[in-house]
Amino acid sequence: MNETTVLDNMCGGEMFRNAAQSKNTRVAYEKSWHCFDTWCRYQQLVPCEAKSEDVVRFIVAMANEGVTPGGKPLSLNTLRLFRSGLNDKWRRLGLPSPASEIVVDEVLRGLARIKGDKPRRVKALREHQILEMLNSCNSGLYGLRDAAVIALGFSAALRRSELCNLRTDDLEQKSAEGILVHVRRSKTDARGIGQKVAVIEGKAVKPVTRVNQWLKASGINRGYVFQTLLRGGRASERPLDSGDVARVVKRYARRIGLDPSEYSGHSLRAGFVTSAAVHHARIDKIMEVTRHRNPATLMKYIRDEESFVDHAGASFL
Repeated sequence: MNETTVLDNMCGGEMFRNAAQSKNTRVAYEKSWHCFDTWCRYQQLVPCEAKSEDVVRFIVAMANEGVTPGGKPLSLNTLRLFRSGLNDKWRRLGLPSPASEIVVDEVLRGLARIKGDKPRRVKALREHQILEMLNSCNSGLYGLRDAAVIALGFSAALRRSELCNLRTDDLEQKSAEGILVHVRRSKTDARGIGQKVAVIEGKAVKPVTRVNQWLKASGINRGYVFQTLLRGGRASERPLDSGDVARVVKRYARRIGLDPSEYSGHSLRAGFVTSAAVHHARIDKIMEVTRHRNPATLMKYIRDEESFVDHAGASFL
């Protein structure tokens, strides 16, 4: 085997190795290592030679001051993600990871007890709020795209990454009533087996019509469904990213008088679950759309504000 073949095999191996993680995970892990590298150099440490006590000091610093001195402390979930990123980096270097030692685990558990371990949960967007947002979209290309993102993201209970990765051949027209959305890969389907979601046109949100209006106006007939736009209003062939979806939701939340800091791209998926539950949809039918495997996980999406609707004790308390 010549040198070129060896190099090609190495490059191919690295490519497949990277494919084992989603793009968002790789980006998050790279950010974790970058923050650790910056902190180490400020402490006059060599990052790759750090010990478990150095990782502990790093985590405590991030929990108290964040990435910059005097900054915003990082959440416990972010610290856990950072730890996973550090573990991943050392594994890739072929070195034992000091971040995996039990003392780091104990510090994270201690932070959870002291600071609390309540995850941040964005608010769900109910169907009437979705309609208000859609009505505030203008008829230009940006407005048509944003309306299609909001309508399909809500109606198919899609995650941000699933919306961004949708391609035109993933939309299968089944009847006048709706389409089948083929989700090629998702958070719960990392192997890419694929899942299908039935999306009906409905009477108000009309996701099928809005997606078709966007595709026709933009001239997109192949590639990604939701693309960034170039100056002059031409589709770029580059997909929106997860941050773009969050910005769309926040923009229109603000337009209808909501606090944008309380909403994100996930508010569309959470909103479908909450709205379906309020309208007495069966759990198994909701799970057909959301593709949850565990009803207990799904129930976490039923928001607190609906806890008093059809209360179990309404007939006898």
